[in-house]
Amino acid sequence: MINEIINIFSYSFMSRALIVGVLVALCAALLGTSLVLKRYSMIGDGLSHVGYGAFAIAAAANLTPLYVAIPTVIIAAFLLLRLSKSSKINGDSAIAILSSSALAIGMIVLSVTKVSIDVNSYMFGSILALTDNDVILSVICTAIVCVMYLVFYHRIFAVTFDESFSSATGIRTGVYNTLIAVLTAIIIVVGMRLMGALLISSLMIFPSLTSMRFCRSFRGVTICSVIVSVLCFTAGLIASYYIDIPTGAGIVVLNLICFLIAAVVGKITKRNE
Repeated sequence: MINEIINIFSYSFMSRALIVGVLVALCAALLGTSLVLKRYSMIGDGLSHVGYGAFAIAAAANLTPLYVAIPTVIIAAFLLLRLSKSSKINGDSAIAILSSSALAIGMIVLSVTKVSIDVNSYMFGSILALTDNDVILSVICTAIVCVMYLVFYHRIFAVTFDESFSSATGIRTGVYNTLIAVLTAIIIVVGMRLMGALLISSLMIFPSLTSMRFCRSFRGVTICSVIVSVLCFTAGLIASYYIDIPTGAGIVVLNLICFLIAAVVGKITKRNE
C-alpha cells in the first residue's frame, strides 16, 4: 500500500499537486482560525470569486493569471475591509456585492473575448492545471505567510479575540485586520488553481470548526487545524486518484466527514462529563 502511494507521487502532476496543496492547506488553516473567530469566514469565498474574475481577465489579455490575480485580490481585500467598516454596508453585504460582481465580470469577459479555457478548472480546480511556476510561487507565498503570522502572532491573537480592547491598548487593529485579509488573499489565489473558486474557502473553514470541537485554546485550535487540514488534503488527493473524482470536491467531503465526526464525538463527550 505504501509503495503504491509512493508510486502515485512519482507522476509530476501529482507531486506538484501535493506540494502546492500541503502548503496551501497549512496556510489556510493558520489563517482560518482567526477568520472563523472574527466571523470573517465568508471573506475567503468572496475573494476567491474576485480571483476567478481576475483569472478570466488575465486569460483574455493573454497574461500570466497568477501575476494578475494576486494584486487584484489583494486590492479587493482592502476594498472589502473598507466596505465592511461602512455604516451603510455590513460585512455580508460587502462580500455579496464584491463576489457576485467579480463573477459576472469574469463570465462577461470570457463570453465577449471567446477565450477557450476550461471554466470548470477555474471554478472547481484541477491538479492538471498546476505548473512548476505554481509550485515556486506557492513556496514563496507560504514562506511569506508563515513568517508574517509567526512575527505578528500575539497581535493577531489579540485582534482576533477582543478588537476593542486591543485598540484601547494601542494596537493598530486596522493594520492587523488588513494583514489577515491580505495573507488570506494570497493563499486563496495560489490555492484556486488546485481547489477552484467555489471550494477554496472550505480549506479555511472546516479544519478550524473541526478543531474547535476538541481544543479550547487559540494555539491548540490553530495547531490542530493545520494537522487536520494537511491530513484531509493528502487523503483527498490520494482518494481522488484512486476513485477518479474531482480533487477539490473529494478534499471538501473528507473535511465535512471529519467535522461531522468531531461534532458527534463532542456531543457524546459533553454528555458523559
